[in-house]
Amino acid sequence: MLTAQEYHCLLQLLCPDFPMELTQKAARIVLMDDAMDCLMSFSDFLFAFQIQFYYSEFLESVAAIYQDLLAGKNPNTVIVPTSSSGQHRQRQPPNDCNPLDGVEASLFYQCLESLCDRSKYSCPPSALVKEVLSTAQRLTFSGFLTALAKDQGINRALGVLPDKGDLFLDPVMDQELEKLVAQVSGLSISAPTTSSGDTANFHVRNSPRINSPWKPLHHRRKIDAESEGSNEETDSSEN
Repeated sequence: MLTAQEYHCLLQLLCPDFPMELTQKAARIVLMDDAMDCLMSFSDFLFAFQIQFYYSEFLESVAAIYQDLLAGKNPNTVIVPTSSSGQHRQRQPPNDCNPLDGVEASLFYQCLESLCDRSKYSCPPSALVKEVLSTAQRLTFSGFLTALAKDQGINRALGVLPDKGDLFLDPVMDQELEKLVAQVSGLSISAPTTSSGDTANFHVRNSPRINSPWKPLHHRRKIDAESEGSNEETDSSEN
């Protein structure tokens, strides 16, 4: 669980000049606008960041379309993509667009379908977008972004991250970590076999002893006491 600022610091380890704006946009998919300082799980942020990273330009266009639909400014004449003759279909503007309720999902998809067909920039497959929007009659823009981030079909279409349930499963990396732990603890990976045929459980590797210039306090006091006694004997003999 980290904040958006902390996730941005992790991204800067890979790219020192990574823009903070992109990290904040990804965080807004997970959090509300008034809770941007809250903690987010790694998996939630990662999948939201993937959507924002790969489809940034597409999402900007979608946001503009959403605002037009919300304000009732959608065009009345829309080209039907399945029509070979380029016929036009009239569509009435919505009169009951409540910002809290969002926009009509079917109307929103019709606008997004033409946007995906232009293919001027990377965008999710239109069939997957339609599947996401078919789950509700109306939706908000933040709800749409959240649905994109959680959709496993879009995640598989990108082919970068594993499924969310397999995110932390990495057998190869687990083996490497086990080797590192064994090296740090001074234990060998393979157990040696003795001459009698028995297999030893662990083989402890002796580490070289390093002499420290600092002496323990009780040892220093003992040396000081001995030196003081030798001085007294010397003084009495001289007397």
